[in-house]
Amino acid sequence: MDARLKQKIVSLLDTHRTMRLATLRPDGWPQTTSVGYANDGLTLYFLCGQESQKAANLARDDRVSLAIDDDTPQVMQIQGLSMAARARRVTDEAEGARALGLLFARYPAQEGMTFTLPAPAEVAIFRLTPTVISVLDYTQGFGHTELVPCEAEAAG
Repeated sequence: MDARLKQKIVSLLDTHRTMRLATLRPDGWPQTTSVGYANDGLTLYFLCGQESQKAANLARDDRVSLAIDDDTPQVMQIQGLSMAARARRVTDEAEGARALGLLFARYPAQEGMTFTLPAPAEVAIFRLTPTVISVLDYTQGFGHTELVPCEAEAAG
């Protein structure tokens, strides 16, 4: 992957905190939800309830599609990305603790937060590894996208 493009992708990931994530329901229909995430380079982490529909969907089919962007006042300012990825449940306790630390660092000083942070074993934590990324940048022209395959990097 081109270093300039990789830096642009990581910068977009670093400056956002929520994504729309699509998983597949048992009947084959996509289910899209908004979730908070944290990233370590191109690897993303999110959490959900252990018994949630999202966790059940991912246990059955690990393919996801996601989108990250802002709601801009001018159409020609749209910048963001979409990604096809594989979701793997984090089962290693150390990785789970690290992922939770990354996630909650994205949301410092939450007003009125009266609950304690969950332990890794109390939630379902997922690691997303991209297979292809589409970088959208209307500042370079209407609908301008750059498609970035990631298979080799994800495998290595």
